[in-house]
Amino acid sequence: MNIKAQRIRLGIFIVTGASILLFMIAYFTARELFTKSDLYYISFKDVSVSGMEVGSQVKYMGIKVGTISDIVIDPEDVTNIIVSLSLKTGTPVKEDSKADITTLGITGLKAIEIRGGTNESKLLQPGSYIQSGSSFADEITGKAEVIAIKAEQVVNNLLRLTQAENTEKLMSTIESYHSLATNADRAVIRIDSLLKGNEANINATLASVRKLSASLEESSLALNSSLNKISGIVANDSINLIIANIWEVSEKLKSSDINAMIDDLAMVSAQLRQLLSNMDQDLDKGSRDMVESFELLKSTLSNLEEASRKINANPSVLLRSTSSKDAPDKHLKQ
Repeated sequence: MNIKAQRIRLGIFIVTGASILLFMIAYFTARELFTKSDLYYISFKDVSVSGMEVGSQVKYMGIKVGTISDIVIDPEDVTNIIVSLSLKTGTPVKEDSKADITTLGITGLKAIEIRGGTNESKLLQPGSYIQSGSSFADEITGKAEVIAIKAEQVVNNLLRLTQAENTEKLMSTIESYHSLATNADRAVIRIDSLLKGNEANINATLASVRKLSASLEESSLALNSSLNKISGIVANDSINLIIANIWEVSEKLKSSDINAMIDDLAMVSAQLRQLLSNMDQDLDKGSRDMVESFELLKSTLSNLEEASRKINANPSVLLRSTSSKDAPDKHLKQ
């Protein structure tokens, strides 16, 4: 009884496993059969596709867009390898796009990388050939060629450098550098000795500089204080009042008739000039009259002095009726 039950359980397990296996095979087969894809071709001429297999990835600018569906040799040209690409429907492959052979990591497996393509270019129809680009071997070869060229240039430069003339120049240059280094060492030693010999003077100079900086700092503080005082004076109300009065006077001068004022001032100046001229004339005339009066007064005083002298000498003269020829009254009448 137990053996029969075990056989039944084993049969159920086998049937269930086989059913699941058949379902998975049918699912993936149907998925591959019914999945729509665009087919493109690439023709590689004289290029090794070693490491490339059916089912390898196809990437477009680093994004997986399909797989390699077939790899065959062109029967018409055995130097061409035709690679069939199965891409997702709607993948925008441009006419100027190129397919390069790339390596996936360090495994050595190859894949196809579609690069390039511009927006202005037309879309490449499915079933068309994509332009083949460079391969990994080409890149290595190109880099090797560049390295070889550079190595050859280095060797040539070394050969030129090791020639007799260049060797002499190189030795002369080395000697010049050695002499320059020796002179530099001597100069450093001299400077060091000079600094040691004048250490006291240098310290004194530094002290003077410190004092000067302290004085400058004090001067700057005093200057700041003066500026603060000036700013306080400027901010005073009296200064503001004076500025306001000056502004008011300037505004009044602007609003007044300047031309009329200038004409009036010119008229007053002319009248004043005429008045001063008249005063000069009057003073001149008065001075002349005064001079004449002084002369007459002087003559009168002289006559009076002479008369008093005669009276003192002879008082009887007063009793005489004779008149002097040069009597002062006579001059007064004249």
